[in-house]
Order: sequence, then structure tokens, then C-alpha cells
Amino acid sequence: MFESIEEVRERLAAQEYVSDARLATVVFLATRLGKPVLVEGPAGVGKTELAKSLAGAAGRDLIRLQCYEGLDEAKALYEWEYSKQLLYTQVLREKIGEVLKPAKDLSEAAEILRGQEDTFFSENFLVERPILQALRSEESSVLLIDEIDRADEEFEAFLLEFLSDFQVSIPEIGTVKAKAPPVVILTSNRTRELSEALKRRCLHLQLGYPSGDVELEIVRLKAPGIGEALSEELVRTIQGIRELDLRKAPSIGETLDWAQSLVVLNAKDLSKDLIESTISVIAKHDRDAEKMLDHLGVNAAETKHLGQTEPTGENPSEAMYEMHRSAHKHAH
Repeated sequence: MFESIEEVRERLAAQEYVSDARLATVVFLATRLGKPVLVEGPAGVGKTELAKSLAGAAGRDLIRLQCYEGLDEAKALYEWEYSKQLLYTQVLREKIGEVLKPAKDLSEAAEILRGQEDTFFSENFLVERPILQALRSEESSVLLIDEIDRADEEFEAFLLEFLSDFQVSIPEIGTVKAKAPPVVILTSNRTRELSEALKRRCLHLQLGYPSGDVELEIVRLKAPGIGEALSEELVRTIQGIRELDLRKAPSIGETLDWAQSLVVLNAKDLSKDLIESTISVIAKHDRDAEKMLDHLGVNAAETKHLGQTEPTGENPSEAMYEMHRSAHKHAH
């Protein structure tokens, strides 16, 4: 799949995914060792996007299993197509007499019927769900098990056989082994602690918020129309906001949403008015928005734009008053 760590980085970059040596090394080892990768970190740092980009970089199909509370084997592995089974039963109803004709008593009739069970629980009636689909694929795919921390611990236990041996057991059919083992990416937002048994079966990758340089590179790739000066100003602003005590810090996705919003608005710089009118793009909670405006309002009071270093002559006290008045107005 990949000949070197550098090739991993180059091919991910071709998918507009910015990686570092650590990430590329884990991906390279996973593909060479045939090990799943558990990617942990806060929401919006590129965990899911890594799986999508990896599939594109490797030229493989992406199969996604979205986890949630109550997820069970039936939704993750397989189901029986009951409507088709019922239709098949109705068609064969007229033939049941002929099937049971050799039976001399009820016991023999029951035995004959038991022998027909395989007809109804065969692959003809099997509906593949993501895990079984990945196992039975003729070519290796990328299987994304997204937000595993949302699933129950019982589902984690079910995954252990699959993650260890790339096989699962189906009572009616037997053991299904992978035709071409998939590359498995599990993601977790760390809403709960995962079991040690699951962690032991995976390579581990911790993703956090990117450095300023990396985030600037991402903005340049994903929002090329923003302009160099404004992109630098925006990234500096986001990096500073993440230092605040927020309920939810802006993710990379929200950085890009803000950048693209500024492009749509034909913005040239981050003026105070523009920040106040677009803060909801990156703030998902009212209290967070207030904290961001307080933080950015200080800078906006001292300078006309966040990226400006020399004073403009604006009266700081008047600017601060106007900022608080505007914030109070928006809060109501």
C-alpha cells in the first residue's frame, strides 16, 4: 500500500490532509503490521477525515460504521432479511405436504423440518452490515469505526475477535474470515474510557488541536481565496481563543467554516464589527461566545484589526464601552 513514511505523507497531502511524521508513521506501521489504529482526541481535530483521506490515498473503498448507544451485532455485522424469508415461506407452503410425506409420525416430521432450517438461514437471506461487508470484500478496504466511545462496553467486547483475527462467528453459518484484511480506523472523542482489551489490539494515535503553522497550512489548502494576511490573522485569533476556558473550543472544521465565511463576505481583515457579526460560526454556546468577544474585544479596542501592532488613536474606554453594549444587545 505504502513504500515509506514519506509516501504516506505525500499521498495524504494529495488528499488535502496535512500530516506530521508521527501520524504518518502510525499509518505506515498499521498497513505493514495489519494492526487497527485507535485515534483519540477532541471532536473536530481530523480523526474521521484521516480515515476518509487514507481511503483516497490508498485507492480503497471506505466502509463506515457510525457508533451510538445501543449499537449491537445486528447493525454492525449482519441481519437476516425477514421479509424475504417470509415470502419464501409462503411460496413453499404448498410444497410442505410433499416434504413431510415420508414422515411416519410427528417426531419424524419435526426432524425433517429441522433439516430445512439451513434453507432459511443461508447466505441468500443474509444482509451484510459494515463489518461483514469489510470482511467479505474481495479487495482490502478502509473500515472506519467512528466514535467507538459512544457504543456500549458490550459492543467493545464483540469487537475483540474481529480486531484480533479479522474474523467473526455467525452461529448459523460459522466463522467468516477476511478475504483481504481491511485497514481499520477506530475513532474516540474520549467521552468514556475504552477497555484495556480493545486498546491492546490497536496502535494508538493521539490527535490534538494543530499548531499555528499546521493550522495555517490547512487553511491555505481548504480556503485558498482568503488571502495570506487574513489567513495568518485568523489562525492567530483561533489559537488564542483555544487558550480560553471554553465549553467547546473551536475545531479545525470551525476554523475552516470561519475562513470560508470571510471569503464569502469579501473580508480583508478581522475588524471588530466583523468578529461580532460572525462569532457564531465558531462559538456553539452563548457563554463561549461572550468569552470570545471579551477576549477579542480587548484587542479590538486597542487596535482597529487584530493583526495590527501599532495604536490607531481610538479611545480605548469608548471602544470597550461600545463592545460591551453590543454584546449586551446581542445577548437579548
